[in-house]
Amino acid sequence: MRSETTRVHLLRHGQVCGFEARRYNGQADVALTALGIAQTQAYAAQLKDFPLTAVYSSDLTRSAYGAGLIAVDHDLVPHQDERLRELDIGEWEGLTWDEIKQSWPTEWQARLNDLVQVAPPGGESLQQMATRVRLALAELLEKHQGEEIALVAHGGVNRVILLDAIGAPLIQMFHIEQSYGCRNIIDYFADSYTTVQLLNG
Repeated sequence: MRSETTRVHLLRHGQVCGFEARRYNGQADVALTALGIAQTQAYAAQLKDFPLTAVYSSDLTRSAYGAGLIAVDHDLVPHQDERLRELDIGEWEGLTWDEIKQSWPTEWQARLNDLVQVAPPGGESLQQMATRVRLALAELLEKHQGEEIALVAHGGVNRVILLDAIGAPLIQMFHIEQSYGCRNIIDYFADSYTTVQLLNG
């Protein structure tokens, strides 16, 4: 019997500076563009009438900004958790894909060959990121059973959460799109059944 549904509104931060080129921002605290700010304000407005009891985000500004806007509308204090940060991309932080391929061709190919286990130089693997994200999410779901919460994170983090929700392996990371400023809705039931109600909205 499914009861005590916990609903998570899972959001990605808005568009960031430097979006024009394919690049890895990783855990750099990059700023939102004017459009990114507008996207964030838009999803905060969409959530205004939902009965949220808590708002969480990573501690990076591009996500924390959105959590702050959402929290204000619900008279809540936003909570930041560094475990919800984007993938630590190490020495590739801030670089475009072309720059990385030119300077680290061997490491780039090795990571393409094993996206889940191979980490970029000085960074973490997708498996390592997934471990910290899963731990953080499990704690939130335990704490907020039967409630409705918002979580503002990053493209990589969101994909891990969504893949787990549908029972898909991490290797399918990029089979799910997460556009800037998107919203997902996931329902977690007490019997461990999970349903994705909205994807990349």
